Amino acid sequence: MSEQVRRPAGTGTAVADPVLDVTDVAKVFRVAKGPSGNDRLRALDGVSLTLGRGETLGLVGESGCGKSTLARVLMMLEKPDGGTVRFDGTDPFGLRGAALLAFRRRVQMVFQDPFASLNSRMTAAEIIAEPWLTHRDMYPSRRDRAARVRELLHLVGLRPSDGEKYPQEFSGGQRQRLGIARALALDPDVIVLDEPVSALDLSVQAQVLNLLNDLQERLGVSYVFISHDLSVVRHVADRVAVMYLGKIVETGSTEQVFAHPRHPYTAALMSSAPSLDPAAARTKILLQGEIPSPLDPPSGCRFRTRCWQATDHCATAVPPLAPAPLEPDHLAACHYPLEALS
Repeated sequence: MSEQVRRPAGTGTAVADPVLDVTDVAKVFRVAKGPSGNDRLRALDGVSLTLGRGETLGLVGESGCGKSTLARVLMMLEKPDGGTVRFDGTDPFGLRGAALLAFRRRVQMVFQDPFASLNSRMTAAEIIAEPWLTHRDMYPSRRDRAARVRELLHLVGLRPSDGEKYPQEFSGGQRQRLGIARALALDPDVIVLDEPVSALDLSVQAQVLNLLNDLQERLGVSYVFISHDLSVVRHVADRVAVMYLGKIVETGSTEQVFAHPRHPYTAALMSSAPSLDPAAARTKILLQGEIPSPLDPPSGCRFRTRCWQATDHCATAVPPLAPAPLEPDHLAACHYPLEALS
C-alpha cells in the first residue's frame, strides 16, 4: 500500500468480557447430492470465537471456508442449526418484537462491493437516513435527521454537500465511506466488514483502513474483519482466526499468528502471501492434492489430505483447539502443531 496503515490500539490478548461470544455454531444447507450421495453441506461445523469491546478480529481463509456464512449468522440473516451466539450474554435468536428491533441496531455490516450495496436511485443523505425509517425513535424530527447525516458525512471524510449526490457520482473509496456512514447511522456496537477493501485500489485501501481505525478509537466500536488478504488483516486486526472447511483451525493475537503460525494450513497461507521485505520472506509451502469438497470432508482432521505432517492418527481423531505451552491464548487444532515459541 502506498499509504501507511496505522495499527489499532487493541491488546491482542484473550477476551475477558466479550461483546460477542460464539460457541460451537453449526450451519447446514441442503444442496444437490454430491458424488458420495450426501446432500447436506456443513458450512459451519462447531465454530467458536470471541470479540472484545473496541477490538478487531480478523477472519481469514480460502474461498468457501465459511467466512461469509458466519457473517450472515452474526447478522441474523441465517439461523444456526447448533451452538449459541450471544451479544453481551443475550441470545438474539430468542428475541421477538420490540426487543429484536432494538437489538438489530447493535450489529451492522459493510459489504464488499461499495457500489452494488448502495441504491443508485437514492442520494447519499437518503441512504444514510434510511435505517431511521425503521428505528424512528432515534432521530424523530427532520431537522435532527439532517443534522445527523451531516455529522456522519463529516465523520467518514465526506463533505456535507455530498449528501445530495448519488452513488454513481462518487469514486470507489468514497462509496465505501458512504457504506461505512450508513453502518454507523444506528450507533452499533459491532460492525461486520466482509472484504471491505478488496474492490479498491491500494492507495484507497489504506485510506479506508485508517478511517476504520480512527472510528474505532473515537467510537469504541468492535469489528469482525473478514478478508482473504493477509497483508490487510495483519495491519488492522488485534486478533486473528483462521478458518478451513467450516472450522476454526487457529486463533491468537495478530503478532502470535503471523510471527509463528502453529497450524500447517496457517503456515501455508502465510508463505503464499507476497512480501516486499526480503528479510521477511518465508519458504514457500506448496500444498499437494485437491481441496476437499465440503459435502464430503475428510475424516479426522479436515486438512490432513493436504498436510505434509499427516499420519494415520490424523484420519481417525478430530484435533481440538489446544493452546501452545508458552502461549495460552494461541490455539491451534492440530495433532502435530508446528514448533511453539521457546
